[in-house]
Amino acid sequence: MSSTVFRKHLTDNRRGFLGWALAITAVAAMYSSMWPVLGRNSSLSSAINSFPTAMRDAFHLQDYGTAAGYFGSTVFGLLVPILLAVFAVAAGTKSIAGDEEAGTLDLVLAHPVRRVRLAAARWLAVLAAIVLVGVVLLLVELAIRVPAEFTTISTANLAAMTFQLVLFGCCFASIAFGIGAYTGRRLYAVVGGAYATVASYLCDSFLPQINGLHWVQAISPFSWYLGGDPLRNGIQWTHCALLAGLSLCCAAVGIRGFDRRDVAQGG
Repeated sequence: MSSTVFRKHLTDNRRGFLGWALAITAVAAMYSSMWPVLGRNSSLSSAINSFPTAMRDAFHLQDYGTAAGYFGSTVFGLLVPILLAVFAVAAGTKSIAGDEEAGTLDLVLAHPVRRVRLAAARWLAVLAAIVLVGVVLLLVELAIRVPAEFTTISTANLAAMTFQLVLFGCCFASIAFGIGAYTGRRLYAVVGGAYATVASYLCDSFLPQINGLHWVQAISPFSWYLGGDPLRNGIQWTHCALLAGLSLCCAAVGIRGFDRRDVAQGG
């Protein structure tokens, strides 16, 4: 029955999931294709390298004149992860809390399916949608890698960066899912997921530039995702473990809360 719930959730939301995958990939491809114009512009690179070190660290603008530096600051540094986080929070929220407030979850629970299996299957369906985003993104990036002239980034390192991007998305989806499943409130899940996204970004970018606050970077999922420079050094397994561990913890708490509480009547 749980496999049926998994397939049903993917089928019911296939247009939205595919639309987000294509939209995120389109943004990534657009900025990737601009590398020969922007990244190789010596005047622009010199201007950026003249910025204060704190500013370059906050916006991940180190080595902007190299392909790895350009992609780490533009494609994978801000726009794509933020878009993926928005999608992940929305999908994680809808999986339980959104359908519960809409009243459609009652119809599903009327079938002989345990709450734990239902929640787990829907969580896995959301993760599968994020994996879809990563696969589409990677395939498109590999397809334009030669025409857009960023072959200095190896295929393995590009795959590593995309893998960590997927784990990053799964992390924020799980945060929103966990809050929504535990409370049954869509607003709490959206606000909680959005707050976690913004706080994580600030802890990786601006807050570490303040004296005495450098330590906050170590607890930021944004830092786990980008830290170690996967575009140059490949997969950072410790960071991957942190992202996966936080995802599992949030999902487990949410599923346990969903199994123990009363389900609200929507409508």
